Amino acid sequence: MGWRSVVITQHAKISHSAHMMVVQTNDGINEIPLDDVSKVLVETTQAMMSSDFMSACLRRNIKVIFIDRQHQPVGETVGYQPAARDYELLERQFMWSPERRNHLWTKIAHAKIQGQIAVAKYNGCPVKELEDELELLEVNDVTNREAVVARKYFPMLFGDDFSRKQDNHYNAALNYGYSILLSETNQSITENGYLMELGIHHQNRGNRFNLGSDLMEPFRPVIDYWVRGQTFNEFTSYVRWGLVDAMHLEIEYNGVSMLTENAIHQYVRECLAYLSGEQDEIEIKVGIKNEVPNNALDGHV
Repeated sequence: MGWRSVVITQHAKISHSAHMMVVQTNDGINEIPLDDVSKVLVETTQAMMSSDFMSACLRRNIKVIFIDRQHQPVGETVGYQPAARDYELLERQFMWSPERRNHLWTKIAHAKIQGQIAVAKYNGCPVKELEDELELLEVNDVTNREAVVARKYFPMLFGDDFSRKQDNHYNAALNYGYSILLSETNQSITENGYLMELGIHHQNRGNRFNLGSDLMEPFRPVIDYWVRGQTFNEFTSYVRWGLVDAMHLEIEYNGVSMLTENAIHQYVRECLAYLSGEQDEIEIKVGIKNEVPNNALDGHV
């Protein structure tokens, strides 16, 4: 799997030659080994991509994400066949037991709230209320503590009057970051051969990525942490590049230091193995290191 995130921000022609991604702009020609590429974000309406390049990305499970004029992701490529999908695996997915689904969702909600508490602490917010809500968490989060915590958590970070429904630069950044996180999670699910439509908690018929929407949750606080740690008044291209690079922040997953994107892929494999009965226990501990986020991007074109 590749490690580079390539962002296309200007008029460009993108093609494929000898296992290379070839990007031609007014400034010249850039060549990037396709084996190094994890995802391509197209932030301009003036990029032309050859069908050969798109086919090469689909064969390698490289996500190509398209951004609209409001600078929000609106879609991504999904190939017909992952490398590992077979009938037996899909049969196991359709037979996931309610007990395992409920247990995993409880673990996911617990890990997400723990991460939110950590982010709030790092930013000097009183967290007793959030900790009290975490204590009330029940199996399968039947009382929806996840939503209750969210209503208290975001105003702590971004101001008493803040709401996730507002149209502002903070919400634009959060939505963009969550979309990148969802794409990373979807990519891992597909690589492991499972269907993204069949979730364990989300069951929205209009959402093709129900399973990704479920599994991404413990890593949302990584995006919250990055956004809250920046000083910006507009949702600029530099903010978007930094959010892409947030997948390269070093965090702790189950006590081991690793990059966020690597942690996501390990975590997804473990969740799928647990749901399919290949392992009997599951641990989810996502620890955010309180360090200054790095905005540097490794593949800006």
